[in-house]
Amino acid sequence: MVFHHAIQIDGERNDLTQIVTKEEDEMKVSELVKELNLVVFSGGEDLNREITGGYVSDLLNDVLENASKGKVWVTLQTQQNIVDIASRKELACVLLVSSLQPEQKTIDNSNAEGIPVLGTSMSTFEIAGLLYQKLKGVQ
Repeated sequence: MVFHHAIQIDGERNDLTQIVTKEEDEMKVSELVKELNLVVFSGGEDLNREITGGYVSDLLNDVLENASKGKVWVTLQTQQNIVDIASRKELACVLLVSSLQPEQKTIDNSNAEGIPVLGTSMSTFEIAGLLYQKLKGVQ
């Protein structure tokens, strides 16, 4: 984000430009899907959700207690409870690793709740690293 300011110093106009950056770059789920070639299993109508960061855990209670709004939840859990938790925590999406596929009840719940469930063949380690790079702008 760039802000332009003009100020008077000794009767002369001086333009100042202030560049404001966020700790994490803004990205939508749809952009993440495209850039990382992710599979969209369900919730495809809700890919415009804003991503604020990532959270990696396979323990449902951990995510329930510690994940925050807008995060991409990276997990190997596939049962329908992941969508309930993602919805309650207002997560941007759920990303399944290692070519895992969601159960049919998970897909149905995802479509009903509007929570995208995505997939990748990459391991948790690989996708977490790429997610970090994309959100932080690291090359």
